[in-house]
Amino acid sequence: MKVTRLHITNFRNIAETELYPGEGMNVIYGENAQGKTNLLESIWLFSGFKSFRGSKDHDLIRFGEEYLKSDFDFFGGERDQNAKMIISHQQKKILLNSVPLTAASKLIGHFNCVVFSPSYLSLIKGNPSERRKFIDSAICQIKPSYAKALTEYSKLLMQRNSFLKDLKYHQENYDFLEIWNTKLIEKAVFIINERIRYLEDLSVKASEIYGGLSGEKETLTLEYHLRVSQSKYRTVRDKVEREELEELFRQSENSDILYGSTNIGAHKDEIAVLIDGISAKSFGSQGQQRSAALALKLGEAEILKDMTGERPVALLDDVMSELDIHRQDYILNHIKDWQVFITCCDPATVLRLYDGKAFQIKEGKVV
Repeated sequence: MKVTRLHITNFRNIAETELYPGEGMNVIYGENAQGKTNLLESIWLFSGFKSFRGSKDHDLIRFGEEYLKSDFDFFGGERDQNAKMIISHQQKKILLNSVPLTAASKLIGHFNCVVFSPSYLSLIKGNPSERRKFIDSAICQIKPSYAKALTEYSKLLMQRNSFLKDLKYHQENYDFLEIWNTKLIEKAVFIINERIRYLEDLSVKASEIYGGLSGEKETLTLEYHLRVSQSKYRTVRDKVEREELEELFRQSENSDILYGSTNIGAHKDEIAVLIDGISAKSFGSQGQQRSAALALKLGEAEILKDMTGERPVALLDDVMSELDIHRQDYILNHIKDWQVFITCCDPATVLRLYDGKAFQIKEGKVV
């Protein structure tokens, strides 16, 4: 998977610019607020997903303009392809190889890329929901049935919680609780075991990448922690059996009724990120945490490559900050056979690039 040309008009602070990237490493450098991240964001939108900055479509249009336009050439699916995106304040028009699409989401699977931005440090520093969301999103890309299961689980969870709140005042309905337990546990077992399988593969990929970043001085491992009570977890390395979750639900029943919420299940589990066996969240340095988050994202890309046969494009926004020279050198010169886009402020970074292309962006234009 490779980007061969990008032409954008009226995208955030970019009035108009065109880019012909190289097949390997592409460094985009310039001072703050010149448009580096905007350039990556414009590429990311062709993956079919929403902005990684959480922006709405109308926020992407350059101030004072009526529309934005992106014209995008890429190689994927063993052929050259083109996609166009025109967004106005009234509508959004997407074309793939001159064929109109009903929604941007229809681009999913045609152009694959992964993105790292400073916000992804929440994978390490954030609460468990951030890590669950990362794993869930990654699995959804390769297994559509998983996305359906997540949606159904979320609905069942809301319904069970509503029932629990009502049960405090209507004890005569207690027998119906088993029905909600059965439905929720069925989905939870599927979700948890899919996560465990994915995590086993991701742990191998991410560990190899992190080893390269650290000069093989540190080891990254990932563990799935199943919540067994309000304050305790159990490390799970094999599949979880339905009977175990049924017993955990029974043990948590009184607490669930008391608080009117479900305290056991896929929505409460944790993904532990460990460096040399110690929590990266609690004890990792800024550089270690950033390296671990990057390893997770690049590991995700490796798995996507194994599933689709094509390595996705990597978009690395401000990845160099707080990394030592060795880790920066590994990113610049030892990530092979990928098309990578890296943004940075320091032009000295370009001097350490052995092979690839560098682009300066100034006032919203590649110069």
